[in-house]
Amino acid sequence: MKKVFPSAAKALEGVVRDGQLLAVGGFGLCGIPEALIAALRDSGVKNLSVISNNAGVDGFGLGLLLETRQIKRMISSYVGENKEFERQYLAGELELEFTPQGTLAEKLRAGGAGIPAFFTRTGVGTLVAEGKETRDFDGHVYVMERALVPEVSLVNAWKADESGNLIFRRTARNFNPAVAMAGKVTIVEVEEIVPTGSFDPDSVHLPGIYVQRIVLNAHPEKRIEKRTVSVPTAQKAGA
Repeated sequence: MKKVFPSAAKALEGVVRDGQLLAVGGFGLCGIPEALIAALRDSGVKNLSVISNNAGVDGFGLGLLLETRQIKRMISSYVGENKEFERQYLAGELELEFTPQGTLAEKLRAGGAGIPAFFTRTGVGTLVAEGKETRDFDGHVYVMERALVPEVSLVNAWKADESGNLIFRRTARNFNPAVAMAGKVTIVEVEEIVPTGSFDPDSVHLPGIYVQRIVLNAHPEKRIEKRTVSVPTAQKAGA
């Protein structure tokens, strides 16, 4: 099966539709599938439920889909840095399922491993546990969390071979492997595509069995989420 597609738009074609549950890799703006998110915006699909650790920033990443009102529900662990998200949520226009970061990672991992649910102590006694089954194990209360199995996963990796074997680069790995494994259909954008057999098997971070479609984005923008610089002492003093 040929997995390499000529563009992000073509990679999404015939896969995405209104009302889907999608997962998007990345942490903040690190390791996000920039081209696939932009193509998803341009596709016009709407009423999406999106699983992502963050919700992008205004004008970039998932912020693009919030601006066009294509997301109706977010499943996230952190939603700061996005004023449009805040506005929509406080106005009751956007649903939010807050999930502790470790629990979110495990829900995705469980989905990829075929485990329907698991028990955790995280969130017991808080809003996170409301409406969920709890159980006592060895004198401690645990809350049951259901696995996440998105219909489509959008992922960023550094390199892929034509069979979909992936190599991630440093911290850009973050949520991407778990998101890729959980999705029923996983689409990956990468900076380089090489022939099958080019990788040392020991260097592969995620095998191609989890990847259905690949698209090349050789020069991603890779925005810096926040840049903090020190103020020279003389400037502080008004000199």
